[in-house]
Amino acid sequence: MIIHIKKAIILSVIATTVISTIAYASPAQPTKEQERPNILLILADDLGYGDVGFNGAEDIKTPSLDALAQGGTKFTSAYNAHAFCGPSRAGLMTGRYPHKFGSQFNLPRSSRSGHLGVPTGETYFSKVLQDAGYYTGALGKWHLGEDAEFHPNNRGFDEFYGFLNGGHKYFPKQFKAAYNRQTKNGLDYAIFSYLKPLERNGVEVDETEYVTDGLSREAVNFIKTAAKDKSQPFFLYLAYNAPHTPMEAKEEDMAMFPDIQDKKRKTYAGMVYAVDRGVKRIVTALKDSGQYENTLIVFLSDNGGKPNTGASNHPLIGKKGDVKEGGFRTPMFFHWPNKVAAGKEYNHPVITLDFFPTFAALANANIPSDKKLDGKNIWPALANNSNARPDEMIYALRHRTGFSEAAARKNQWKAITTGKEWQLFDIEKDISEQHDLSKKHPDILREMQAEMEAWTWTHAEPLWFHKHEEGTLWREKSMPRFHETFSAIAERQ
Repeated sequence: MIIHIKKAIILSVIATTVISTIAYASPAQPTKEQERPNILLILADDLGYGDVGFNGAEDIKTPSLDALAQGGTKFTSAYNAHAFCGPSRAGLMTGRYPHKFGSQFNLPRSSRSGHLGVPTGETYFSKVLQDAGYYTGALGKWHLGEDAEFHPNNRGFDEFYGFLNGGHKYFPKQFKAAYNRQTKNGLDYAIFSYLKPLERNGVEVDETEYVTDGLSREAVNFIKTAAKDKSQPFFLYLAYNAPHTPMEAKEEDMAMFPDIQDKKRKTYAGMVYAVDRGVKRIVTALKDSGQYENTLIVFLSDNGGKPNTGASNHPLIGKKGDVKEGGFRTPMFFHWPNKVAAGKEYNHPVITLDFFPTFAALANANIPSDKKLDGKNIWPALANNSNARPDEMIYALRHRTGFSEAAARKNQWKAITTGKEWQLFDIEKDISEQHDLSKKHPDILREMQAEMEAWTWTHAEPLWFHKHEEGTLWREKSMPRFHETFSAIAERQ
């Protein structure tokens, strides 16, 4: 039964602002209205760096993703703006490090995320594309705020289908039964969010398919709808919650991996395969609707995988939440026939913050003149296989209890501290971070530390914490304690 949620979603009307056009010279840069591409951004959740065939997986089959990667360009040094879900997505959408606007923690786990969300003063690139005439859709996991002002329909998306919190169970028969039991007991605020009905544009719906399949279905339907008006390009943000917990896979998907004996790994593999099956359906829909040739498909994960749920980040060390490579380096590719080179690798560092200016440039869209971006338009550099940010830093920062883990990548160098000593790696030669070169190149490390410390002065205090205990410890421990994080600079002088 369709149920209306208590707070109606009211589409906002944003006042006209002074805007500046982003224009770049590039051999593959669209310059005409009809050349503006559709943009399909597919985001997996907690996918390990080594868990897709195009990144070296030997036991997990991802034929559809592999075909797209081979037909496009694979990014071997792609990074997220943070090492776990909420902040990573906040950075992706805003084009800014989440630390700069208080979004460096996951939203509160309480009902409706404590009525908090990414500040509305932070323009999303979805809004910029929408204002440029794109038909926009968001599917799946949101995790950027649940109240009306933070809802996808008020942040640049014409259509939304999915769930607003940080996760969801996968089998409708199971989560609907549990939800009904709790509602019969008069619960509202105490109901586990992973059990609640999915929604379409603010109205709860009765999903009947395995959730990953349901999201793939909705992506196909969105493409079919968009194809009815070929004069209007589309942007679709497809945020699968797989293979995020809970670990729930279809039997037929797990059966594709008879050689995997470990139960966790087998379940995980089935969840990844369901995503791959969905991508196959979506590619077919693009071809059938005549949209395939003019669609930029981007695929990646929001952060590293969790080995304790069956993921592998091989050959990287670290896991989701870390500032080691396994925490925030992601498998990624761009695919656009005749526009993105096929069968190539782009080995220079990029970060998801780059999506905002890159997509805006491809869409001939205007970015508000007061919008400060941390990302770069990487399209010209991709076209000629050059470094989009020579001698410029990519940062990672994760706050722990009483200390902060910090890392930065510049060219081939990576400086990192996990709360103890600082280390320096030539990450191009040593992707597994095994050979510390800090004593051999102390000046390089000192320079990177100093630049990173200057970056931290731009940070804002957290607007929320995932749990009350985190906020209590933040105050008790006088966080963020950057004077300790960067004390090594003074000691070496």
